[in-house]
Amino acid sequence: MKFIINDIELKKLDISAKMVMEKYLLELGEDQVVDISDYTFAANFIWLGNVSGFYATIEDCFCLFAMSGSELSMLLPPLGKLKNLKKAINKCFEIMNSNNSSPHYSRIDYVAQCILEKFAKMLDKNASIFDVFADFIFEKKLVDYIYKADDLISLHGNAYHTKRTEINKFKNTYPNFKIVTLEPEKHAQEIITLSNTWVQNRLKYTPKEQMDDFMEGMYQEKAAIKRMLEYHQKLELMGIVLYIDERLQGYTVGEKINEGVASVLLEKTNFEVLGCAQFIFREFSKILSSQYSCEFINVGDDMGFENLKKVKMSYHPYRLNTKYSIYQKI
Repeated sequence: MKFIINDIELKKLDISAKMVMEKYLLELGEDQVVDISDYTFAANFIWLGNVSGFYATIEDCFCLFAMSGSELSMLLPPLGKLKNLKKAINKCFEIMNSNNSSPHYSRIDYVAQCILEKFAKMLDKNASIFDVFADFIFEKKLVDYIYKADDLISLHGNAYHTKRTEINKFKNTYPNFKIVTLEPEKHAQEIITLSNTWVQNRLKYTPKEQMDDFMEGMYQEKAAIKRMLEYHQKLELMGIVLYIDERLQGYTVGEKINEGVASVLLEKTNFEVLGCAQFIFREFSKILSSQYSCEFINVGDDMGFENLKKVKMSYHPYRLNTKYSIYQKI
């Protein structure tokens, strides 16, 4: 599936686009290392189940678009050599504006602050991003939460006292646990069942005013889980599952963003098994550190949910990486 706008061919984002996107991610990494979880093929591919993803090569950059209804936006800034960034951004807005019913729908999401700053400094060491991109409006949307792997493993000090206590209670209460490598052909149905149970339990505690947003998020996550299971090997994902008395009670899935940083893409545990979430997160952190040599672990953003923000802040992130949405001034 493909279509053409302004003589630019937009191709459907399928698994065959993995090598193309990763080529341009490597080129970007030569200019600026990006630790944000959205900057991988897998992170975008598995979450594009409910919208149509398209890509094009524009100004020698990989440009990832999403079609929602009939309106076109971008899920990332143009990827590739930074010298091509601004020209590619301008052309991408031309494409979006030509397609969309209003230029107000045209935007670029998940733009890493570090990319904009590096591009500005390449032009002038004293320049700010607001000087270089004067024709655009920047909206600070979300931050990625990034931790030192060693902190998540050791849980030293008073700041992590509660986490240590929860893990110890879990191990004492459920001595018959085991951690095994996630294998979709073995664990798919149990993972889907646990995920459905998690949603049912979470609904009981979701405020009415947040219900629509919650259900939309869960619909997207359900599709992402199915894609993760279907393409797990091709996407080079890594994951573990947690059994208690031979019953699957938790799972987590991640990937490497770059050589020193891993991300956690999905995680679910039985809502009623206290300490389960803290335990599996720590165990996965150990694996990411020891087997994959990751010094830092990125758990993504909080999607704007206050309860999720509290949980992620409770682990005391080493840094918060800012992401912007960019709009063109009209």
